Amino acid sequence: MGDRHHHHPGGGRPVYTLLLSIGLALLALLSEAQGRMDRAKTEEESGAGLLRRVKRGWVWNQFFVLEEYTGQEPLYIGKLHSDMDLGDGSIKYILSGDGAGTTFTIDDSTGDIHAIKRLDREVKAQYLLRAQAWNRQTDRPLEPESEFIVKIQDINDNEPKFLEGPYQATIPEMSSIGTEVIRMTATDADDPTYGNSARVVYSILQGQPYFSVEAKTGVVRVSLAGMDREVRENYSVIIQAKDMGGQLGGLAGTTVVNITLSDVNDNPPMFDQKLYQMSVPELAPVSSVVGRIRAKDRDIGINAEMRYSIIDGDGRDTFDINTDPTNLFGIITIKKPLNFETKASYTLKIEGANTHLDHRFPDKGPFSHVTIVHVSVEDVDEPPEFSSAAYYIEVPEDTEISTVFMTVSARDPDAANTSIRYSIERNTDLGKYFYIDITSGALMTVLPLDREEFSWHNITVLAMEMNNPRMIGSVSVAVKILDVNDNPPLLTQYFEAFVCESANAGQLIQTVTAVDADDPLGGHHFYYSLALEAANNPNFTLRDNQDNTAWILTRRGGWSQQDQSVYYLPIFISDGEQPVQTSTSTLTIRVCSCDVEGNVMSCNAEAYHLPASLSRGALIAILACIFVLLVMVLLMFSLQSHRKKPYLHDEEDNVHENIVRYDDEGGGEEDTEAFDIAAMWNPREAHLVGKQRQDMLPEIESLSRYVPLASVGGPGSGCGGGDSNVQGYVLAKLLETDLNPCAPPYDSLQTYAYEGEGSVAESLSSLQSGCSNTDHEYDYLNDWGPRFKKLAEMYGVLETNNPSIW
Repeated sequence: MGDRHHHHPGGGRPVYTLLLSIGLALLALLSEAQGRMDRAKTEEESGAGLLRRVKRGWVWNQFFVLEEYTGQEPLYIGKLHSDMDLGDGSIKYILSGDGAGTTFTIDDSTGDIHAIKRLDREVKAQYLLRAQAWNRQTDRPLEPESEFIVKIQDINDNEPKFLEGPYQATIPEMSSIGTEVIRMTATDADDPTYGNSARVVYSILQGQPYFSVEAKTGVVRVSLAGMDREVRENYSVIIQAKDMGGQLGGLAGTTVVNITLSDVNDNPPMFDQKLYQMSVPELAPVSSVVGRIRAKDRDIGINAEMRYSIIDGDGRDTFDINTDPTNLFGIITIKKPLNFETKASYTLKIEGANTHLDHRFPDKGPFSHVTIVHVSVEDVDEPPEFSSAAYYIEVPEDTEISTVFMTVSARDPDAANTSIRYSIERNTDLGKYFYIDITSGALMTVLPLDREEFSWHNITVLAMEMNNPRMIGSVSVAVKILDVNDNPPLLTQYFEAFVCESANAGQLIQTVTAVDADDPLGGHHFYYSLALEAANNPNFTLRDNQDNTAWILTRRGGWSQQDQSVYYLPIFISDGEQPVQTSTSTLTIRVCSCDVEGNVMSCNAEAYHLPASLSRGALIAILACIFVLLVMVLLMFSLQSHRKKPYLHDEEDNVHENIVRYDDEGGGEEDTEAFDIAAMWNPREAHLVGKQRQDMLPEIESLSRYVPLASVGGPGSGCGGGDSNVQGYVLAKLLETDLNPCAPPYDSLQTYAYEGEGSVAESLSSLQSGCSNTDHEYDYLNDWGPRFKKLAEMYGVLETNNPSIW
């Protein structure tokens, strides 16, 4: 039978470890004794000569070893020994299985097993190994392979742990004693079946006297009544879990529990003030916000939500109060229009109450509060107000001009009650049919009214305060124009009837109707008859059908286009309203040739037929020739009119006479392009000035026809004679130009803005100068500055070189 020996390390182990080792040794001895008994029985059976299975010569079941060995040498676990081992070294022991060679080793000669690594039960609690004895010489197993277990014995090397910590918990404030807050469990990795290593006990290290913990269950409970969230909301509690049943030497672990007190409605609301003062302008529209108030509540969330109401006061019907979206504030709004002049202040008694009550705390109430709100209405300068929101009036269309048909009235609603001025907003009366008296508000007509043109007039009357023109009130005035019978009835359209040559007496040739622009209440009723001058005509008669229509009938037969092709029949029409309106319309009746069915074939006295020999192509050719001739004639007229117009060159080459009117003097040296006066100083030399103007040669030469050569520029010519000759020439040229419609508009009007009767230069016109040349001294023009430089140069040259013709 095999032997198993256990080695227990000494030194530094607790007493219970030594006891465990002794127990293990006893187990080993019992196992060895059992093995010897088995071998003895086997030998007996062998001696008896019975054939039985050969059992292995060594038996084991399991080994035990303590965890967490910290020695320097390998830990001896046990010894394997086979009965076949004679100690001569011929037996070799082999170890396999969990951890063989890495965690456990065996001396193949002695069978001693050692642990070469530190063992931890919490990592692996047992190992399954296999052992076998071999013959070294034959290298064959002597016995079958057997299994055995190495169990790791636990020691208290792990403290309890709170795997889910730190913890969060919430309980309502004011909770009673014993209320469960949270349940916690600590986990110990040690073996709970072996000793007290995993027996955990709970205790509280921090959080007293508010909370406590049950030692065995780990349940945290409230231990102090009346905890108020408004005083303290958060608590931090430290819980300890200790193994070994809490005894000395046990390992411990801690965790934190953060406990929050949730709110309950245990505080009543309260307004900060007993009286609130507010103001609002009197013109503030309905639903405008006057102000807001709040009843503060120490609670939070829904426990602080409020409902506001007006419970008393003279403004209950004028103002309203609503809770804002946050359910915290009361919003006071206007319910009805305000008027400072009617009532200047209001008093409101407002109550604020919690909407969510907690019936567990009735002694904390009442959960409502009352305050007073005084609202002052501010006076605002208001626009004038009319006595009516809108006016309506009916006016006959024959109302005479300047007739007052209505008077509107407005007043200043303010206490000042200032005077009012009235006017009509012109974009509502573009035709200017009406006028309003500025002080009385009397509306009158200023133009004739015509219902047939405008049946309604919608005007806007403005009322403005005298002291503040920005304050303007307005009102709409609807004027309906009533109908008056002032339009005569007329035929519906211009009628042209026909009668067939074969028509007999009494035959209907036309039905006539009338239209009237008036709109009588009873509807139209027209009366038809022939005019007096045609009442007894032998050709036609008229029958009034009494349904606003009339028939035109023939009185005879035997009609002929050759005798008379057209008849004119005057028809007299009157309406049935007062005053009666009448009209006379003429119906044109043509005599026509008709077929047997009465269809018109021709209404001309002689039918025109094209000759049979004239084809359609010939007719088109004739029309084309006429068109070509017409175009040629128009072209000739156009060329002749263009030939009469003189050819115009550039303005600088245009030498001609200009009529200059000096009603407004001015221009000075800035006006240098007006005309070339050299042509009027010496007409005979005009052709030598600048380039020749071919279109002006006849005009220049014609000067000699009106101005004698002896007097033009002659040394003996006086001032008066020069003026007369020039005047005659100008008048003659003006007459010739007026009589010639094709003459170019050479005459021009010059406007001078710098000289004249109102300027310091006075008039520079030579037409109204004196007779003596000595009166015209132009040297002073040089002293007038650059504006008159051109005039000074022009007149200076003329005085020295050319004699004057004026």
